[in-house]
Amino acid sequence: MTHITVCICTFKRAQLLSRLLHELTGQDTDGQFTYSIVVVDNDQLRSAEAVVSEFVKNSPILARYCVESRQNIARARNKAVENAEGDFIAFIDDDEFPTRVWLLSLLKTLTEYQVDGVLGPVKPHFDAEPPRWVIEGGFHDRPMDPTGTRLDWSKCRTGNVLLKRQLFAQTEPPFRPECLSGEDQDFFRRMIEKGHAFVWCNEAVAYEVVPPARWKRSFLVRRALFRGVFSVRNHGFPARRILQSVIALPAYGVALPVALVFGQARFMKCVFKFSYHLGRLLAVVGVNPIGQNYVSE
Repeated sequence: MTHITVCICTFKRAQLLSRLLHELTGQDTDGQFTYSIVVVDNDQLRSAEAVVSEFVKNSPILARYCVESRQNIARARNKAVENAEGDFIAFIDDDEFPTRVWLLSLLKTLTEYQVDGVLGPVKPHFDAEPPRWVIEGGFHDRPMDPTGTRLDWSKCRTGNVLLKRQLFAQTEPPFRPECLSGEDQDFFRRMIEKGHAFVWCNEAVAYEVVPPARWKRSFLVRRALFRGVFSVRNHGFPARRILQSVIALPAYGVALPVALVFGQARFMKCVFKFSYHLGRLLAVVGVNPIGQNYVSE
């Protein structure tokens, strides 16, 4: 029978990981596949070990715990692939949890469209009600497409994906450690260049837990700076990108007081874009303003 390994890379998110593992227990297989779990702890202090051990004691689903002590998300993903078994590899983030038909929907879509991988939507989940401007601004919303839509690499992530195991049958590591962020997009870009195809499945929903720490304006600013920095680091320094940010940064700066008149949602969207382009330009001169490789709240 078809077997899927669900890969989870985690870093100091014990409670969220526990929730994810619990939700994975109840996947509807419709008798079409079996599945197991690999958890790669990217914390050298092994902060996730107790969570996985407790899960193994009480769950019928086989789970394997591994450690990648070098803090690097690409290395953690590679460790997960090394320890995966079966015909397919699924990735889901440690701050997410899936619906019951998550894996089944991904597998059905992959089979129907005869492709190499299928991605699904990640929708925000709030355990407590956030400020209204957070919802109105859509800061945690992600784009979606109709089921079957063929995707280019810029729309591909590993937060909710099912991939054929054959994609990883190569000598070099699938995820490049030099990509400190965006290593998943880099992987998909290389795979598509080789002729592999990926489509969307709108029914394979996963939810991202958005805690109060991610409602803060400071978090959104740091996330925007982070994305700006690594959009340049991972994809080089083309003149077009630099020129775009040189023009956009002062434009958004001028627009900030005007945006404030139209409410917090509009204002913070303007701040986010300003910070993104600022991060890009700082990256050009070799500066990482957030001083870390992750924004991990």
